[in-house]
Amino acid sequence: MTSLIRRWRRVSGCIRACLTPAALRKELRLAEEAAKKARDQLHDAISVLPEGIVFLDDEGRYILWNARYEEIYSRSADLFEVGARLEDTLRVGIARGDYPLAVGREEEWLSERLALMANPGKSHEQLLADGRWIMIQERRTSGGGTIGLRVDITAMKRREASFRLLFEGNPVPMMLVDPETLRICEVNEAACRHYGHRQDSFAGRSLTDLHHPDHHGDLKLDNYTETLNAFDRTWRQFKADGSQIDVTAFASHLDFEDNERILLAFIDVTERRRSEERLAHMARHDLLTGLPNRLAFNEQIATGMAEARKRGHGAAALLIDLDSFKAVNDTFGHSVGDALLKEAARRIREALDDTCVPARLGGDEFAVFVPLGADDQRDEPIARAIIRSLCEPFQINMQHVAVGASIGIARMTDDSSDPEQLLRHADIALYKAKADGRGSFRHFEPGMDAQMLERQRLELDLRMAVEKGEFSVHYQPLVNLEDQKVSGFEALLRWSHPVRGNIPPADFIPLAEETGLIDAIGRFVLEQACRDAVTWPDHMKVAVNLSPAQFRTTEVLATVVRALDLSGLRPARLDLEITESLLMDRSDGALQTLKALRELGVGISMDDFGTGYSSLSYLRSFPFTKIKIDKSFVKDLHASADSQAIVRAIVGLGRSMGMKVIAEGIENADDLDFLMQEGCAEGQGYLFSKPRPVSEMAELLESSPAQTSVQS
Repeated sequence: MTSLIRRWRRVSGCIRACLTPAALRKELRLAEEAAKKARDQLHDAISVLPEGIVFLDDEGRYILWNARYEEIYSRSADLFEVGARLEDTLRVGIARGDYPLAVGREEEWLSERLALMANPGKSHEQLLADGRWIMIQERRTSGGGTIGLRVDITAMKRREASFRLLFEGNPVPMMLVDPETLRICEVNEAACRHYGHRQDSFAGRSLTDLHHPDHHGDLKLDNYTETLNAFDRTWRQFKADGSQIDVTAFASHLDFEDNERILLAFIDVTERRRSEERLAHMARHDLLTGLPNRLAFNEQIATGMAEARKRGHGAAALLIDLDSFKAVNDTFGHSVGDALLKEAARRIREALDDTCVPARLGGDEFAVFVPLGADDQRDEPIARAIIRSLCEPFQINMQHVAVGASIGIARMTDDSSDPEQLLRHADIALYKAKADGRGSFRHFEPGMDAQMLERQRLELDLRMAVEKGEFSVHYQPLVNLEDQKVSGFEALLRWSHPVRGNIPPADFIPLAEETGLIDAIGRFVLEQACRDAVTWPDHMKVAVNLSPAQFRTTEVLATVVRALDLSGLRPARLDLEITESLLMDRSDGALQTLKALRELGVGISMDDFGTGYSSLSYLRSFPFTKIKIDKSFVKDLHASADSQAIVRAIVGLGRSMGMKVIAEGIENADDLDFLMQEGCAEGQGYLFSKPRPVSEMAELLESSPAQTSVQS
C-alpha cells in the first residue's frame, strides 16, 4: 500500500504535464479508487485472522490494523489512526499504566521496546495491565515498513506458570533434558537436594554424568522415554559425593519455551531395593545364623548334583545334629541357645572351603553339600573337622557350654539321584550315628533304610499305644536286707503290643524321650503307681523312675502333686528315682523342682549311682534320701574284687551321709551275702522276684500284710 502511494506521488507530476486538467482529475480519481480498493481488500483479509495484525510505515506510523489488534490493545485503541506514531501511543499507554513492567523504568522500557522494533526478527513478550500476556513478532517489509503480529499467550503463560509451580516446588527430583544432546537444561530444588549439586552447577551437565556407565547405551536409544518408563526398570545413578543410588524414572516429551524437552522425574528406590533384597535374602536364609535355609539349600543341591553328573564327579550331603542342644536350651534359656547356634554355624563355615555349601535346616540341624571329585572322599575329613570343632566347649555369656555333634553322610549314587532322596539317606545315616554313640559320623548304607522304616513304624505304634492304653505297670519288690521283708516296690513300665508282643523298655523309652511321648507315658506310670500303692500296707513305698526329658518339657512338681491328690497316697510313701544325667545339665529349674518335692515329703533317689562322673559332687549339693548302686557293680559281685571295693565305698559313703543305699540286680545268694555283710540296707533283683503285674500283687501282699516275706 505504501509503495503504491509513493509511486503515485512520483508519477503525478509527469501526468500533470501531459494531461489536461479534466483528464488529470479523472486519472487521479481512478488511482484513488484503486488504492482504496486494494486497502479494503487487505483490510478484509487481515480482519478474519485470529491474531492481531498491524502495518507501520518506515517512520513507525500506523497504516492499517485489524479488529483483533484493537481488541488486544483496547485501552489504547482510541489513539489508533492512520499516520499516528506507535511510539506516541506507547508513551500514552505507559502514562495510563497499560504496561505494568514499565512502571518505575518508563524510559528504559520504551527504549527496549523501540530497539526491538528497529531490529525485528526475535519474538518477545509483553504484559498488559489486565494481566494478559502478548507475544510480539515483527518483520520488515521491502519498503522499510513493519508488519507486526500480536498473539495472546495468556493461557499458555498460565500453563507455564502452573508447570513452573509444579516443577520447581515438586518434592520429587525433576529435570528438563534436551532429547538430542541429553544436556540437563533445568532442575528443580528437590533434584539439587537429592543429588547434592548446586543449582548453578547442575544445569548444563549431561544426563550421562548421573547414570552409571552400564546404562549409557540405553540413554542414546530412540525409544529413550519408553525405556525410562518401563514398569520394572531401575537405573543406577551417582550423587555428587560419588555414592550410588537406584531410581525409577518417569519421562514425557513436551514443548517448553519453544523447545522440545524431556521432562524427567526420578524416584529413589534404593531403600526399597535394599528392603526387597533383604526380604529375598530372608526368604532364602536363616535369620539367626545367616546360612541358607532349607529352600535355598535344596536348590543348591539340585544345581550341584546336576553339575556333578555333567562332569562325571560325585557329591555328598552331610546332616549335622547338635548333641545335647535341647538340654542346653532348656537349662540356660533360648538366648544362650540362639547364641550357641550362631557360634556353631560360624564353626561349621570355618571347617569348609568355598566349594561347600552350608545351611541350617531348622532347630539344631545343619547341613553341608560337598562336591566331590571322581574318586574324592573328602566328605569324611570334613565331617571329622566339624565334629572336632563342635565338641570344643562354647563360651556363651560368660558360661562354658558343652555340646557335640553327630553327622550322617550320603553320597550321590544312582539310588540317590535327586536332592530329596540324598537328604533322606543322610538323615537315616544321622539317626544311625546318634544310635551308635553321639559325637560320630556314619555313611548311609542300604540296610539303614529298613532300620529307619522300622523306627518310624515303632514310633507310630508307640503313639497308638498311648492313645489305646496298651501300657501297664509291673512291680518289683524292694527288700529290707536285714529282715528279708518287702519294704516297697519299684514301678516298671511294660508295653504289650497286640502284634509284636512284649517290647522291652530299652527299645521304646529312648524313642519316647525323642518324640516327647515320655510326658504322657511318665504321667500314666506315676498316676497308676500311686493308685496301686494306696491299696498296699501303709508302711510300703512305691518307687517311680523319672526321665530327665520330663523335667525339660513338663511341670514335674504339678504332675506329682496331681498324682498324689488323685490317689490319696501320702507323699512320704513315694520315692522318685532320677539319674545324674538330669543334674549334669546344672538346671536351676530341675534343682528347684527336686527341692520342692523334698519339702513336700517325697523321697528322692539317685539311680545308677557310680556310672557317671560327678556323683560325689551331686551328693554334696543335694540331700538325696537314697542312692542306688548300679547293677553293673552288683553282677558277679562275689567274684570281682573291683566291684566289691566300689560297693563297699558306696555303702560307707551312704552311711556317713545318712542316706539309705539300695543295690539292684541281685541275682545270686553269694552277692546277697556280701551286700548284707557290708551293711547295704535294701536290694532288689531276680533273686527275690521278677517284676510282677498288679494282678499278682494281692497274692504277694496277703501272705503277711504287715511284714510281707519275699517270694522267689
